[in-house]
Amino acid sequence: MTIWPLLLLGAASAGLVGWLWRLNRALRHQRAEQLQAQARADQQRLDQAVRQRTAQLTELAQHLQTAREDERQRLARDLHDELGALLTSAKLDAARIRTRLGASAPEAQERLAHLVSTLDSMIALKRSIVEDLHPSALNHLGLVATLEILAREFGERSGLPVRCDLGDVRLPASAELMAYRVVQEAITNISKHAQARSVNIHMAAHEGRVDLSVRDDGVGFDTRVPPRSAYGLVGMRYRVEAEGGTLAVVSAPQQGTLIRLSLREQPRA
Repeated sequence: MTIWPLLLLGAASAGLVGWLWRLNRALRHQRAEQLQAQARADQQRLDQAVRQRTAQLTELAQHLQTAREDERQRLARDLHDELGALLTSAKLDAARIRTRLGASAPEAQERLAHLVSTLDSMIALKRSIVEDLHPSALNHLGLVATLEILAREFGERSGLPVRCDLGDVRLPASAELMAYRVVQEAITNISKHAQARSVNIHMAAHEGRVDLSVRDDGVGFDTRVPPRSAYGLVGMRYRVEAEGGTLAVVSAPQQGTLIRLSLREQPRA
């Protein structure tokens, strides 16, 4: 018996083993590609779902904010018209009674004088509440003047020096109201948490963008650590994104806090 059949059988076996090894490697490579393609598809679906959910949340935030502002405006109108009329009528009635009593009833005159003073305080409080609910100055005076009023009143209440550097900008009415609310929320947070010595508010337009910032020199915070109550910042962010803008919060312990808002400027007509 010759050795050639054995050699041929060995060669055939080796070729078969090699072919099986290459086939196995090709199958493994194909399987890996399939898994990678599946992972990419899953990631794309996840990214799309996240984008859709983010868009839905932004739309919901905008809807809720619009509904909230509509309700604020309605309450402001009712307080201004109905409560304002009642308080003014009560003040006029008290003044008429004082005039008719003359000097005949000094004790009643004193009581009426106190009543008129109380009504004046209530009218002033009503005016402050109405302006907080819906700033009428925004419609009549514009964003710059309204922010200056807000800053001045905050400075008077808090005793903090507030420096304003506000350039004239062009924004839609909804974006102006949003910008006002962001500054209002920012200075509210400063009064509650910052322990600041001064506040700076800056607004300017540059290359089609409007940049608005509120900076304090207070205690600051670590932005890497979620605050105990982040609803104010989250509300700010959704409010800004609903108007197509961006919001950045820069802070560090003992380094103060900067809140910076960027929006597209409204083009000239």
